[in-house]
Amino acid sequence: MGEEVAKKPKRKERMPMPEQDPKVRATNFKEVPLGYTEEMAIEEAIRCAQCKVPACVCGCPVNINIPAFIKEIAEGNFAEAARKIKETNALPAVCGRVCPQESQCEAQCVYNRMGRAICIGRLERFAADYERENDLIELPEKAQPNGKKVAVVGSGPSGLTVAGDLIQLGYEVTIFEAFHKPGGVLMYGIPEFRLPKAIVESEVNYLVQLGVKIEYNSIVGKTVEVDELLGERGYDAVFIGVGAGLPKFLGIPGENYGGVYSANEYLTRSNLMKAYRFPEYDTPIVMGKRVCVIGGGNVAMDSARTAVRLGADTYIVYRRAREQMPARGEEIHHAEEEGVKMMLLTNPVEIIGDENNMAKALKCVKMELGEPDESGRSRPVEIEGSEHDIEFDLIINSIGANANPLLTKSTEGLELNKWGYIVADEYGKTSKENVWAAGDIVTGMATVIEAMGAGRMSAMDIHEKIMGVPKNKETSPEALPDDLECTLPDGK
Repeated sequence: MGEEVAKKPKRKERMPMPEQDPKVRATNFKEVPLGYTEEMAIEEAIRCAQCKVPACVCGCPVNINIPAFIKEIAEGNFAEAARKIKETNALPAVCGRVCPQESQCEAQCVYNRMGRAICIGRLERFAADYERENDLIELPEKAQPNGKKVAVVGSGPSGLTVAGDLIQLGYEVTIFEAFHKPGGVLMYGIPEFRLPKAIVESEVNYLVQLGVKIEYNSIVGKTVEVDELLGERGYDAVFIGVGAGLPKFLGIPGENYGGVYSANEYLTRSNLMKAYRFPEYDTPIVMGKRVCVIGGGNVAMDSARTAVRLGADTYIVYRRAREQMPARGEEIHHAEEEGVKMMLLTNPVEIIGDENNMAKALKCVKMELGEPDESGRSRPVEIEGSEHDIEFDLIINSIGANANPLLTKSTEGLELNKWGYIVADEYGKTSKENVWAAGDIVTGMATVIEAMGAGRMSAMDIHEKIMGVPKNKETSPEALPDDLECTLPDGK
């Protein structure tokens, strides 16, 4: 089969992903990309050069054996491709959809210099979907129970990764989740049209089938303490992966008016609590006829695209230029296709309310780009005399998030930095004995796959600390070249 594949003519350009028509999808919450067909996936996979030293693996935070799974797709072994991915990534259907492959694995592809990088993320999604949709999921063999217990706080990307890695190594693992649904930001933060919740639930169910237990409505720091888990509850280690869920605000006048949401609340109401299906679901949400989203990241795009689907005339207000927006190019493109308007180099300075204390307008000033700031981006500078009002009846603040202090303030001996994030080493080890942490609660807001990569590092370290197994013996991905140093923990 491999020889037959090699003889087939290779396409030069990337295989495009079929999508819903923008005018249609702007009226529904169904997933926008439709996925590859089997023929499309094989045609794209055949393009892979199967590099002897695959740099793409170096760009993947969880070190998926990318050439190996792509080779399986090229040969028509789709379920085997999914199983190869799952050797290091328990959430392939999620990562194939939301990871910024263009700045990670695909950025390292040998074809990227020609603008033709292999569509690694799309192939990952295809393999995972094929395995799930055809009921071909198989559970891997696990190590024998070792009698050790690990508590994982939070069922977001880092927590699910730690749970998946440790359950296969013989640990008893329990996840403590504050909400009534698993997935963390995957469930409440990313809209249905970008990441269907059935996909998240399926990938979490895979871990449950492996033996991971989940205790819902468990707020560590309130209903149970970290010291209680390590003490009377008998856990040998605690991993903290609670994310950064405390909304950040601009600190401008008028943010307390009605009709002003944080993106965190807006998306949680819509995604987790299904407010977009009100009154079928009893969570109300202010719809808004003319909506402003302040910010330029992926969360801002998610909020704006949600507002569009709820019938609003929607605008992004961002104080920098388009090329400085941190959102993925694909998300910006999709937002504009769906009718979101960009008001760039525009900075809010006040929210104006009406007689009922509801937001009615946003006072802004125009900006121009000046000298680079500490981030390397040109600093936006206010243009004198440019103050103006723009009418909006719903304003969504999406400028980032901070660490929620509920758990950290209730846990003695846990060192925090000046922003309230947990201080941890490269493996997630904190200042508190037998406590690890990773993901946004350590780094601040980052990507799903970065949180997963950090979770893997913590799982390695927990295993070494508890069982005395050296990290590099247990964690180097199998079947990768010996000279691919970036796959080893010390070369991450």
